[in-house]
Amino acid sequence: MEYVIEMLNIRKEFPGIVANDNVTLQVKKGEIHALLGENGAGKTTLMNVLFGLYQPEKGEIRVNGEPVKITNPNIANDLGIGMVHQHFMLVDPFTVTENIILGKEPSKAGKINLKDASKKVRELSERYHLSVDPDAKIKDISVGMQQRIEILKTLYRGAEILIFDEPTAVLTPQEIKELMMIMKSLVNEGKSIILITHKLKEIMEVCDRVTVMRKGVGIGTVNVSESDPNSLASLMVGRDVVFKTEKKEAAPADVVLDINGLSVKDARGIQAVNHLSLSVRAGEIVGIAGIDGNGQTELIEAITGLKKTISGSIKINGKEIQNLKPRKISESGVGHIPEDRHKHGLVLDYSIGENIVLQTYYQKPLSKSGVLNYSKIYDQARSIISEYDVRTPSEYTPARALSGGNQQKAIIGREVDRNPDLLIAAQPTRGLDVGAIEFIHKRLIEQRDNGKAVLLISFELDEILNVSDRVAVIYEGEIVAIVNPRETTEQELGLMMAGSKRMEAGGKSHG
Repeated sequence: MEYVIEMLNIRKEFPGIVANDNVTLQVKKGEIHALLGENGAGKTTLMNVLFGLYQPEKGEIRVNGEPVKITNPNIANDLGIGMVHQHFMLVDPFTVTENIILGKEPSKAGKINLKDASKKVRELSERYHLSVDPDAKIKDISVGMQQRIEILKTLYRGAEILIFDEPTAVLTPQEIKELMMIMKSLVNEGKSIILITHKLKEIMEVCDRVTVMRKGVGIGTVNVSESDPNSLASLMVGRDVVFKTEKKEAAPADVVLDINGLSVKDARGIQAVNHLSLSVRAGEIVGIAGIDGNGQTELIEAITGLKKTISGSIKINGKEIQNLKPRKISESGVGHIPEDRHKHGLVLDYSIGENIVLQTYYQKPLSKSGVLNYSKIYDQARSIISEYDVRTPSEYTPARALSGGNQQKAIIGREVDRNPDLLIAAQPTRGLDVGAIEFIHKRLIEQRDNGKAVLLISFELDEILNVSDRVAVIYEGEIVAIVNPRETTEQELGLMMAGSKRMEAGGKSHG
């Protein structure tokens, strides 16, 4: 059997942890091969070994049957291996072309020939149906477009084997469909693809075979055509997983969050939220459905005090909070799971224990007269780490060393532990696996059942429909409809989100 890539018995250790424990992965030419596993299962580590970012302690790599030593990414590129990273490696002020050729600049007599490069980028993008503008600056283009540039970067370097690391984590449903088509056309061109993911729907749609990893160990490889989402999920987490979150009927009580006629500008000074009104009651989860960039971020920033409002009012339990300082808002009963956990959720170089008390470190018993009591801080951190199943070598481990799912659990533990009257959950399961998603959904519903108000903002429509009691659709900074999730479909929501099906807000709503 001819494999383009063979990783045989790979072992990779970090201090205190075996990330890959004798894992074997064999990829055939012209296939889309999924690497499936929970957050922290060792998938990205294995691919970083293949791409030359890490050196394994043990094991062998073969490319087209030949044993190779990949000691850095340049060697991987020379062997025809390219990686599209989960967190894009792009330089914001540079143009698309400058980013694509970075490190492989075509030059004559020491001068870079941008004109030739731009032409080659255009040809590549047309050949692979990756329409991009070679002269646009990275900072001015959408996330979906940035991803295309990452793909073009690998193709420009002549990649025959492409590694995609969680490529759909930040894409809208429309962009995901486009990416699936791009992947299929790459394979039709004779490329081979390794797709790191934990989204079972995507695997069923585009992959030929799937290798499952659990806690650093390879569990096995199966043909997708002979499998189904349920069996893959239980292979991945080692138990049966519930996809539909069980919850009893909501019993909404008093209004906790009351937003009236709110307008907010975005970073460029353009009005992003337009006279928006919305209320969330104690004992209910209100989901906000919308395509990225329709004012969701600015709405959350206004409620949490990260952005000034132009007009309108925001009340928590009847008290005005707009334009107060974030700490004051947090103390008035607002918890916030931010959409970007690295930018706004954690201080990555602090220990996970310190991160867990970021909202409360200045209060007794964690500090007295301005002096931190570290034994109390780490006691509290340990109890949240154990209650929220945050998998970390210890409470002293830097936050950046944890997997995305465990970072997220720590943030959720921190926010829920404060028992806020309103919990704002923005993209709470972005980039997480089915086990972690199930855990987080249960926690949100627990908050609701404890009589708290929950505002859920998510691009995952199945999450919105599964968890919310009411769904508010946001389009161009306005709430254009409020619907009952049991009386609507993903298709209907999709049309409203695109602005083509406006309903009278409250039309099909209750509450």
